[in-house]
Amino acid sequence: MRGHEFADLRAFAMIAEHGNFSRAAAQLRVTPSALSQTIRDLEERLGVSLFNRTTRSTALTEAGTRLLSAFKPAMEQMEAAVQDVSSRRATPAGTVRLHLPRLAAATLVEPVLGRFHEAYPDIVLELAIDDAVVDIVQAGFDVGITLGELLAKDMVAVKLGPDLHQVAVASPDYIARHGQPRTPADLHGHRCINWRKPGSGKLYNWEFQADGRWFAVAVDGPLVVSHRDTALAAAAQGVGIAFAYWSDRWMRPLIEQGALVPLLRDYSPPFPGWYLYYPKQRYTPAPVRALAEFLRRTADTP
Repeated sequence: MRGHEFADLRAFAMIAEHGNFSRAAAQLRVTPSALSQTIRDLEERLGVSLFNRTTRSTALTEAGTRLLSAFKPAMEQMEAAVQDVSSRRATPAGTVRLHLPRLAAATLVEPVLGRFHEAYPDIVLELAIDDAVVDIVQAGFDVGITLGELLAKDMVAVKLGPDLHQVAVASPDYIARHGQPRTPADLHGHRCINWRKPGSGKLYNWEFQADGRWFAVAVDGPLVVSHRDTALAAAAQGVGIAFAYWSDRWMRPLIEQGALVPLLRDYSPPFPGWYLYYPKQRYTPAPVRALAEFLRRTADTP
């Protein structure tokens, strides 16, 4: 079998696995149009149609089902052999594409980039720092970092560090002029700094807990931001009350300097923190395993 023929059959198997050309193309890191042409060429060489395609769905034909059942075990054996050889390297090698929010990058990844490169010099780490929620498979990423509450059920998840808190804060000057809220309901009478998640048309409703029950409060104010560190900077300047994750990088210094005062702490219990996640697969690439284990260790013992 020629190399390109195996690649074509692997592309066919990937589409069958995902049931979607776009997701398979992202996993293979090619364009959907290029993948469609690959399958058309394969079907022409074989003289049969492998997929029934509509604008809404992709399904195997009878011929496609027979080909997949015959080819997939052989493909898995070949991939296992490659993984076995790769795992015997002294150090893992290859590229890992990681999608993560700005705060996770600042607190979990940026401080240890030098240590990671020293430990794994043959791994190329490609970081996409973006607060938008994405489907990492469809977007072509190998790994993601997100909050526990946003994890998809079909992912392998590795907890990174402790649970998080969200804390409302304001400057001493703001409190002197406007007072401070005693309950979350009091926020309706205050100037609050809103946050809108990138890619979302909705403002985030602040989340609190009382008597074991979570509830949300919609707030108003003079400023809307897409990054919570900007909200903290504005709050320190007296613009209003901000609501952000407790962060040693951004929040703690401002509180210790007296620029911000925590508010409503009794209503802000911990919640699941950051998780590294990646798709479940028969053979997890060695560089992905190395990154996951490294970040797990460094998050627990920075």
